[in-house]
Amino acid sequence: MKILDIEPGSPLFGTIRPGYAVLSVNGKPVLDAIDFRFRTSDENVKIIFADAEGREIDYQFHELSPGDLGLTLDDHKIRLCKCDCIFCFVRQQPSGMRRMLYLKDEDYRLSFTHGNFITLSNTSEEDIARIIEQRLSPLYVSVHATDDKLRRCMLRNEKLAPIVPRLRLLGENGISIHTQVVLCPGINDGPQLERTLSDLVDLHPYVETLAVVPVGLTKYRDRLPQLRTYTANEAGAIIDYVEARQTEILKKTGTRFVWPADEFYVIANRPFPSRASYEEMNQFENGIGMAREFVTMFNRRRNQLSGLNRNRRALFLTGYSAYPFLERDVMPYVRDNLGLRLTLAAVPNEFWGHSVTVSGLLSGKDLLAFAQERIADVDAVVLPPNCLNGDDLFLDNLSLEEFRTTLGKPVCVGQYNLAATLKEVCS
Repeated sequence: MKILDIEPGSPLFGTIRPGYAVLSVNGKPVLDAIDFRFRTSDENVKIIFADAEGREIDYQFHELSPGDLGLTLDDHKIRLCKCDCIFCFVRQQPSGMRRMLYLKDEDYRLSFTHGNFITLSNTSEEDIARIIEQRLSPLYVSVHATDDKLRRCMLRNEKLAPIVPRLRLLGENGISIHTQVVLCPGINDGPQLERTLSDLVDLHPYVETLAVVPVGLTKYRDRLPQLRTYTANEAGAIIDYVEARQTEILKKTGTRFVWPADEFYVIANRPFPSRASYEEMNQFENGIGMAREFVTMFNRRRNQLSGLNRNRRALFLTGYSAYPFLERDVMPYVRDNLGLRLTLAAVPNEFWGHSVTVSGLLSGKDLLAFAQERIADVDAVVLPPNCLNGDDLFLDNLSLEEFRTTLGKPVCVGQYNLAATLKEVCS
């Protein structure tokens, strides 16, 4: 495995250089960066490197911490998904976007390191053994249905191993698992959801949580299975069912175990549960409790807001999913108590289609076109906190710099901490 960089404080600095390779640790080849950290955690470690010409260099360490070596390794390629799920979002995209947006990752290593959901569809028996040996826990698993025939149909993969035995094997060997179900109307809801939930509860505490998430559909569904979104009444019924099961499960296990995604409450126009009801927020990044946390965080910090510029006119942009609860739970205080001249606006998603309502999937062009029509009446524009990547690029590759230059007025990228955003915009 190739070495990309080495920190100056490393005991290897000056001897081992970028471009060299790690051949083995204690006589065993190294699979990836996780494997390297695992094998160098032994009390006595022998590492064999190879220089640019292939000459071997041996090092031995005693009581070494893997981080002490300061090596950045060129990890192996991401494992890709072999399924063709009926609801796969990657297949519902237009051409011409960033390459990474088309990668269907199915990598248990990224599940461990980043919380990415996997189906275990290309995880071999050797992989399972490694997960157990190296304690790669927790993992995040997309179950969708515990009825294996239905699951194979939904994932369009007839080679899928039965999911419950795999989850049990991992759990009984010390691996914690967080699960999700992407719910599709008329397919894996109703009796199938009841079965899935009951089967997964039976695996508690190995399976720690279950998120119930509504299917997301774009306008790019040519030659894909016919699916639809949930109606308000159907979303309300899902909430009622899950919350009833929460009460039952809490009495038996001490945890609510299962939660509906925030989007179900938005679709049903229901208030969000209390912050405490989300317990440890283990599936926050999956949209479970994110809206409640946002409002709670603002309410805890809003008394600290003083001395703000009340003449500052700012346009806050968001998606249709976030707009109702922001307008209901946050903006009255901002306008009436703080006296700020702020406008909250929901931006229609022309790029993906109007059925896509989350702010994180708003394109730069849609946000820019919406802001340009209203820029004459505002002093600044505030973008959603999750619409840019680490390189300040929108999903359609428009850069934040291009956005600001074209708009011609100050542009702020919002934070999940709304109080901090208000200070930045209105100070």
